[in-house]
Amino acid sequence: MKILTYLAIFIAKIIENTLSTLRLIVVAKGKKLFGAILQFIIAFVWVITTGIVVVNIKDDPLKIVFFAFGSLIGSYLGSYIEEKIALGNDMIKVIVDKDNCEKIYNALSEKYLVTSINGKKKNQDIAILCIIAKKKERSKLISIIQKLDKEAIITIEAIKNVSYNESLKSK
Repeated sequence: MKILTYLAIFIAKIIENTLSTLRLIVVAKGKKLFGAILQFIIAFVWVITTGIVVVNIKDDPLKIVFFAFGSLIGSYLGSYIEEKIALGNDMIKVIVDKDNCEKIYNALSEKYLVTSINGKKKNQDIAILCIIAKKKERSKLISIIQKLDKEAIITIEAIKNVSYNESLKSK
């Protein structure tokens, strides 16, 4: 009977912490209603799980271990799931030699919103490409850039909201 209690605590904490991690991410992406729904489920699971753990806690401190271990696994699992579903958009900035700018721009501008800015790095002319892309496209995009310019400097920032006219992509 105790093993079932430990298993229930462990699984409930995995569910709670996975949803908590996802909730933080979706709220940060501006999805407030979905975040609120997740919080309702999280609170419900937490109250039940905590109630099970605190009953006779002095007689069975092993419940605390399963509670904490479930939290650990749940946090990791939530981050892993978010990485796989790749919610949201990225702003990818690419610093390249001025000579490589046009070929990278041409390779990407049909599918992505790309802006090119001229700049200088010490005594060298450079270009900074700013690219807005879905997170799911990140690996593919980086691969294209690195094939075209192995020396490119690539930085990535998550963006909360994107608002632009779709017709801008092909111009």
